[in-house]
Amino acid sequence: MNRVLVVEDEDLLSRALAINLRARGYEVDVALTAAEALEAAVRNPPEAVILDLGLPDMDGSEVIRGLRGWTSVPIIVLSARSTQSEKVAALDAGADDYVTKPFGMDELLARVRAALRRSPNHQPDQPQVTTSTGLVIDIAAGQVHGPSGDPIRLTPTEWHVLEVLVRNEGKLVPQRQLLQEVWGPRYETETNYLRVYLGQLRRKLEQDPSHPVHLITEPGLGYRFER
Repeated sequence: MNRVLVVEDEDLLSRALAINLRARGYEVDVALTAAEALEAAVRNPPEAVILDLGLPDMDGSEVIRGLRGWTSVPIIVLSARSTQSEKVAALDAGADDYVTKPFGMDELLARVRAALRRSPNHQPDQPQVTTSTGLVIDIAAGQVHGPSGDPIRLTPTEWHVLEVLVRNEGKLVPQRQLLQEVWGPRYETETNYLRVYLGQLRRKLEQDPSHPVHLITEPGLGYRFER
């Protein structure tokens, strides 16, 4: 399981990043300051770092230089700074990618996956699942292929719901947990979201959507993925 270090002093954003990363099977450490980040990286070496430049105790570029003194793990910068000179400075300091705030969560997570794939030390975790009906769900690539090999197009939210269930294969994922991991803490009671998106997924993935064999409902409790 890949470990990601999130360095972000904005509490709501750091929590959102941690929730979304954990939902995709990553182990996550969160640091609110540069000092905490450098200490956490030594204590539990990460496979990737997501780093805000605007930290309260030190500029994020100094964190990059500190990390680059001993590790080559991918560093993805998050910043509200959008000028070319600031991007160049961060990349010259050793960052691998630069994402400007505000950003889309799905895009950021795709950049994390891409950075990990490029990393020479990366070992893919649960790269793909093949079901009894021939579906191939490729977690590492973020893709689903039908029995004939043709790709099945999913929306980012559909993929996120499916990914959470697949990573918990055979286990009941409670409604509240699924809502929180996909949409966030404010949506824990919006169970209608789940009915809509599970219905869409079944139409795309199940041979008989009215009698699903992979995306199972446990009435009143939650959902379960079975191969």
